Amino acid sequence: MSKKISNNLLAALDVGTNKVVALICDAQNGDQIEIIGVGSQPSRGLKQGMVVNIDATVQAILRAIQEAELMAGCQVNSVYTGIAGSHIRSLNSQGIVPIRNREVTQHDVDRVIDAAKAVAIPTDQKILHILPQEFIIDSQMGIKEPVGMSGVRLEAKVHIVTGSVSATQNIVKCIEKCNLRAANIILQPLASSHAVLSDDEKELGVCLVDIGGGTTDVAVFTNGAIRHSAVIPIAGDQVTNDVAIAFRIPTKYSEKIKIEHGCAWSPLVSTDDLIPVPAIANQQAREITKKTLAEVIEARYEELFFLVKQELKQYGFLNSLASGIVLTGGASKMFGVMNLAEQIFQVPVRLGAPHDVGGNSEVLNNPIFATGVGLLMLGLQHQQEGRPEMGFGEGMKSMWERMRGWFQGSF
Repeated sequence: MSKKISNNLLAALDVGTNKVVALICDAQNGDQIEIIGVGSQPSRGLKQGMVVNIDATVQAILRAIQEAELMAGCQVNSVYTGIAGSHIRSLNSQGIVPIRNREVTQHDVDRVIDAAKAVAIPTDQKILHILPQEFIIDSQMGIKEPVGMSGVRLEAKVHIVTGSVSATQNIVKCIEKCNLRAANIILQPLASSHAVLSDDEKELGVCLVDIGGGTTDVAVFTNGAIRHSAVIPIAGDQVTNDVAIAFRIPTKYSEKIKIEHGCAWSPLVSTDDLIPVPAIANQQAREITKKTLAEVIEARYEELFFLVKQELKQYGFLNSLASGIVLTGGASKMFGVMNLAEQIFQVPVRLGAPHDVGGNSEVLNNPIFATGVGLLMLGLQHQQEGRPEMGFGEGMKSMWERMRGWFQGSF
């Protein structure tokens, strides 16, 4: 039986260091995300969020998409894809333009955002997102929607996210080899924030810490907008590696032991609990205590959280998080992680799982699917707002169209 193709379908692809997750939803019910297909496969072709083996990545994507399509009973032809990794860079910028006819139009907003993004970007980087933080009209600050307001001068503060050109192209290439189209490439912590954070949290001040396999992504929100983002090269893989080295066991077994018996806060476990560990080569099998295992895991998570804390302190956000810290991502599920985080940050900490989503119960209350659900939410939002899909081969054309519009509006 052939699979049906529906215009109401949205598909998300979370290509991570340890896993590739594909989600399919039916978008015909308006704002409600209804998950109808889920696919998940181990990822062997990425390292710290970047493709290092195209064939292995293509195979993982194909299997995850096919698994999701089989569950949904339908076929997709484009996907909203997340991107992360140590190549991601971000900065805040500001632009100023005169307001034509003394009333702000959408054209004025486009011009001021173009002015704000006129910053020096390394040749090996490309702009992924330009996220408005606030607009200022004649020194009146804190404006979210300036269209229709009167004034002489319009300013915009924006957060610019860039990524490696080659890293982005490699992800798109892998998707195209699966006979799919990349509808858009979206920063993973930005997607996760849509799935796990509330508008009130973003308004009061919150830090999202997305702990994946290869990297940990940090995003800070205050006054309803993203203010800072960063990537820290410590995540779940480093914890697995620490366990393997500390107890001299193969990595595949250390990952299993970490998941089944691990704890990130050693006071929560007893010294009397023993764990059997496999031997290497001809060595005899032995046992370790859960307490010793927890101490190894705790040390790495402690280092990670101190680096996050240092990042927040350096940019002045440490005392601006009234809503505290929200942990998400696969490695945030470790037992005791929230206890350790509260001890280090001295603010409320909660686990972030997708909200406002229906359908497959596997996706609900599971931070592993936060990025995928967020990608679907952003894809639905783009469709409702009538935004075009990103054309990766039409960059020069769109640039000339913007330049022509700017000249027509200015002279």
